Amino acid sequence: MASPHVEVIGPTTLLGEAPHWDADRQVLYYVDINSSTVNKYDPATKKVSTAQIEGGIVNFIIPVDGKKDQFAINVGRHLSVLTWDGESSVPTKVETVVSVEDGTNNSFNDGKADPTGRLWSGTIGPIEKTLELGPLQKIGKLYSITNGQAPVCHVTNIHISNGLTWSPDGKTMYYIDSMSRKVDAFNFDAASGLISNRRTAFDFEINGVKGYPDGMTVDTEGNLWVACLGGSKVIRVDPTAGKLVSAVDFPCPQVTCPAFGGPQLDELYVTTGVLALSEDDKRKYPISGSTFRVTGLGAKGFAGTHVKL
Repeated sequence: MASPHVEVIGPTTLLGEAPHWDADRQVLYYVDINSSTVNKYDPATKKVSTAQIEGGIVNFIIPVDGKKDQFAINVGRHLSVLTWDGESSVPTKVETVVSVEDGTNNSFNDGKADPTGRLWSGTIGPIEKTLELGPLQKIGKLYSITNGQAPVCHVTNIHISNGLTWSPDGKTMYYIDSMSRKVDAFNFDAASGLISNRRTAFDFEINGVKGYPDGMTVDTEGNLWVACLGGSKVIRVDPTAGKLVSAVDFPCPQVTCPAFGGPQLDELYVTTGVLALSEDDKRKYPISGSTFRVTGLGAKGFAGTHVKL
């Protein structure tokens, strides 16, 4: 891998997450979970626009296919459609589409659209205020949501439902339950939206990787790029061999999620957090919580897929 260059491109977030590169508009969307904000970064102007969402935490933002200024977001355990011009600090409208797990304090966490535009997102218990991972119960579930249909639950007994991505040929779905310290693979049937044959694609423990796997993306060669929460890195993984290929270091411990972007899709945008850092760590890592752009990777990826709702 070529020598990478890491630069700050966005202001500090409490818990930045879910970067999504919109190839149509050549902009990056991402969220600050604990501030309940959605954000847009325009590389042409270097401007970051932010809108506040009321009613709960927001864990992802994905443009809706064919709908100008509309985005799929979650507000807690509710999937909603956000109408936002990408500039105003107050959104035009937030409409709930569907809700899951009534009567709980669970929330959707990481969410992405699969290659067909079907939304996938899993749930977690109420941990965001502390990021205390140890005592969590396995009460999360992984869902897919197809336009006009009820959510379909695919996996249960999840600690922290997190990273999602698909192989370049669309036949494998990769998935992270962070507390397992593993990246799992499933056979993926795009037509039916069903997954099967769960197995381990990469094991943090076996490969000596520090921290917990968080968000991830895939490059054109089929390698996974996995954020290491508590590990200060994004690692590049060969999921077929289950081996670590390389790593990019960041000046902060809480690295949360990567996404490829830029005109040639050869830049890596990476969100981070500052939540739950000790005062000593905040002094030691003063730019924790920033959003970063990494260039010189010698790799290319894919733009984010718009969701069909």
